[in-house]
Amino acid sequence: MASTSVSRVVPASPQRVWDLIGGFDALPDWLPYIPESTALEGGRVRRLTNPEGDVIVERLIGFDEAARHYSYAILEAPFPVDGYVSTLRVHTVPGRDDAAEVQWSGRFHPAGATEQEVVDLFTGIYADGLDALHEALAA
Repeated sequence: MASTSVSRVVPASPQRVWDLIGGFDALPDWLPYIPESTALEGGRVRRLTNPEGDVIVERLIGFDEAARHYSYAILEAPFPVDGYVSTLRVHTVPGRDDAAEVQWSGRFHPAGATEQEVVDLFTGIYADGLDALHEALAA
């Protein structure tokens, strides 16, 4: 099983960050790669559409409001992986109430691509996403 993780310190309190990203259906609020999200099954599944029109369906598999993190699995996507599970977490930054560390990590089995190609793909998606989050919070 392959994995990758990207972290970024962003200019907002952990609660402000969580208020923006903590809703499972909130990706369009901060992630330009996902302009559309439809909540299904009472909010436990999200149907995402990217700018190219590709559909990504994900299921929420873990959620902890107090600890500010959630995990999800991909059910359907154009990515060359199987068994994908990802977690998005918001951490405090010791001694700072005006910043938070956001960590986006995932593990998966490559399918039809090399491990390095898939690790690079998701490392790029996570890094671009956290850059977009930083921009959204700095605005």
